[in-house]
Amino acid sequence: MMVAGLGCRKGASAEDVLAAIDAALAAYALSPAALSALATAKFKQDEAAIVAAGQRLRLPVLLADDAALRLVSLRALTRSEASLAVSGTPSLSETAALAGAGQHARLLGPRTVLGPVTCAIAESDP
Repeated sequence: MMVAGLGCRKGASAEDVLAAIDAALAAYALSPAALSALATAKFKQDEAAIVAAGQRLRLPVLLADDAALRLVSLRALTRSEASLAVSGTPSLSETAALAGAGQHARLLGPRTVLGPVTCAIAESDP
């Protein structure tokens, strides 16, 4: 399973989110077809840009609650003061990707930042 974890500022567009996903995947020579799902924090469940990106890619958007994000936060590769202030995690996109991909997931690398969106890719063993 491969999951794109997402974080974004309010007002980000679906195009912003899709561009960040494309940039993160391109860093590993992957296509959107490699993804099983998108993931973000439960408190972002109404973020229109993330919902729209999931619809356009025909992927489910997994919502990680605070406990799930905290459980994997020590495995994040990035430490963002902005993310800590908003989500309580060192990187919302990285922890969402890890939580979404499952217990034994690993990040492919640090998050990609593109404008108002961050995207991290995590995979779990088949």
